[in-house]
Amino acid sequence: MKNVLFVLTSHADLGNTGEKTGFWIEEFAAPYYLLKDKGIHITLASPKGGQPPIDPKSDAPEAQTPASIRYKSDAETQKIMANTTKLSEVNQKDFDAVFYPGGHGPLWDLAEDKDSIALIEDFYKNGKTVAAVCHAPAIFKHTKNTDGSPLVKGKKVTGFTNTEEDAVQLTDVVPFLVEDMLKANGGIYSKKGDWEAYAVEDGLLITGQNPASSEVVAEHLLKRLA
Repeated sequence: MKNVLFVLTSHADLGNTGEKTGFWIEEFAAPYYLLKDKGIHITLASPKGGQPPIDPKSDAPEAQTPASIRYKSDAETQKIMANTTKLSEVNQKDFDAVFYPGGHGPLWDLAEDKDSIALIEDFYKNGKTVAAVCHAPAIFKHTKNTDGSPLVKGKKVTGFTNTEEDAVQLTDVVPFLVEDMLKANGGIYSKKGDWEAYAVEDGLLITGQNPASSEVVAEHLLKRLA
């Protein structure tokens, strides 16, 4: 059986707005169920352990998808989610790949988290796939290759676009823009139209543009695991 680690944010505050953020339900649920239904064993982790915060906007009626609806009626998975492993206690040797769901939370914690950075670099240098969707490619802000260069340098990548951030009116709230950061780190960034499903695979990296791309990223990951 293949084992995949899902890493979720522990960050709940949307900058200084007084609003809440966290992980986006669809970006967790769609990949989780696609992989689980194919017999993949999944472990959930987060920087603080325990229950990761859910972005309330992802729980709104207009944001619902078949996967998020399934999650909301899945008491077993909700119990697993409430008891995520602390990221500092995780070892890449126990897994075949790692997946990072988005939501705005990762911009604040996972982008800067030393355990996450070390874990990604460890997965990569051991020939294991690292996948991230929407805002989660923020995890590549500080990750390095063995030669000290940014991990995404010269790699085809995507992530939440500047125009999508502008559309949700958070350009001036977020600590940095995912698209700008990936380009600054030497990534070969590409995108489709706002809210269109789009994923890019380059070597061991798989990235997706937005919530609609989460299942496509999981399909790429499933092929890699096979």
